[in-house]
Amino acid sequence: MGVNKYKLKHEDVIEARDIDNMAVREGQIARLKDIKAQREASSVAAALAAITQAAESQRGNLLDLSIKAIRLRATVGEVSDALEKAFGRHRADTHKVSGVYAAAYDAAQGDTMEYWNALKVDIAAFAEKQGRRPRVMISKLGQDGHDRGAKVVATAFADLGFDVDMGPLFQTPEECARQAIENDVHAVGVSTLAAGHKTLVPAIIAELKKQGADDIIVFVGGVIPRQDYDFLYAAGVKGIYGPGTPIPVSARDVLSQIEKALGL
Repeated sequence: MGVNKYKLKHEDVIEARDIDNMAVREGQIARLKDIKAQREASSVAAALAAITQAAESQRGNLLDLSIKAIRLRATVGEVSDALEKAFGRHRADTHKVSGVYAAAYDAAQGDTMEYWNALKVDIAAFAEKQGRRPRVMISKLGQDGHDRGAKVVATAFADLGFDVDMGPLFQTPEECARQAIENDVHAVGVSTLAAGHKTLVPAIIAELKKQGADDIIVFVGGVIPRQDYDFLYAAGVKGIYGPGTPIPVSARDVLSQIEKALGL
């Protein structure tokens, strides 16, 4: 129910299948290399060129040409690249909408409203003391294209008084770390809904350290099995906020972690 009013007194542990995604990735790379070694390269190149030419001229059946290329063992990625030469690459809108969360909480009553307002006061006090507001970057890493939750979190944090940056979809850990450093954020929040947390989250932590910014804390939200929490904490994650976590509660914890990292 919207603000998580009704909660279970006891949540049963849900068993989740644990797959070594690095092994899957390495196996897929090996298969692709084998396919490319066995196919007729010149025929594939001609088929891909025909796709690009048809896309640029807007003549010809792109589906038919794509099927012909794939029958010659062109990969889906190569067909996509051939189309991208003509059409470019789609960039999803990552703008957040301000005021939506604040309006809901301003209209609330009792403890909910008091908690929200007290948190806003503490964030304002942080800004007064530090000369700037706490700044977070909400990121989507890897092939996770579900960004609605990330936008909701970004909007709520901004309404509370955080400065919020949003990374584009499908960022690599290297790109995310670079943007976080360039924007001088205090924390990176990784929104994950596609089971890539055990690979991508340690990777962003390692990349921040590699680029000399291990003072930037990392927190994670999304669909994460309970049995993976210890793994992520051991990797250096400072906060994990799974389904059902009220956003003001996660925001309070992020603020506390930022203050702790700054020695406040």
